[in-house]
Amino acid sequence: MRTAKVTRETKETQITIELNLDEQYDSEIDTGIGFLDHMLTLFAKHGRFGLKVKANGDLNVDPHHTTEDVGITLGECFKEALGDKVGIERYGMAMVPMDETLGRVVVDLSGRPYLIFNAELTNPRLGSFETETVEDFFQGFAFTALLNLHAEILYGRNTHHKIESLFKALGRAMRAAVTINPEIKGVNSTKGVI
Repeated sequence: MRTAKVTRETKETQITIELNLDEQYDSEIDTGIGFLDHMLTLFAKHGRFGLKVKANGDLNVDPHHTTEDVGITLGECFKEALGDKVGIERYGMAMVPMDETLGRVVVDLSGRPYLIFNAELTNPRLGSFETETVEDFFQGFAFTALLNLHAEILYGRNTHHKIESLFKALGRAMRAAVTINPEIKGVNSTKGVI
């Protein structure tokens, strides 16, 4: 089983995440930020991952540190669970509609971190969640998981729908990329490593 458990502790946050790439179970998500909990639950469901997240952060300041550090810790979990990446598809893409919105996420588990984030989030806050931190979450995730991540909203109006389509698409794209294909010998690269 490809699993990982990572704990990250800073002066701002204390986070523990457990990830199972191969066995989906009911997610247990508690970040103290309701909207982020909802997005991570959707990510796990649509990616068919087992996911447990427990985060305590300085929410008395704002949700930024917690949101970013959860992305960083989740990325570390994927990096650890994937190990040497032998046999994985490596690439994944998903387009997810949410009513009037269409989001697209494309990933390459290349070992080279990069983020392209193209989403206009016009509503600055959803509940206690600051929507500009979505990009910070994706940045932290991409750079610690060591993957190329392209996320964009092709069109849409509702900020909730836009963010939801990106998290669902991220789950589906990651599922495609981490899937083991028995026809792939070694790693899916002419370099011999990814």
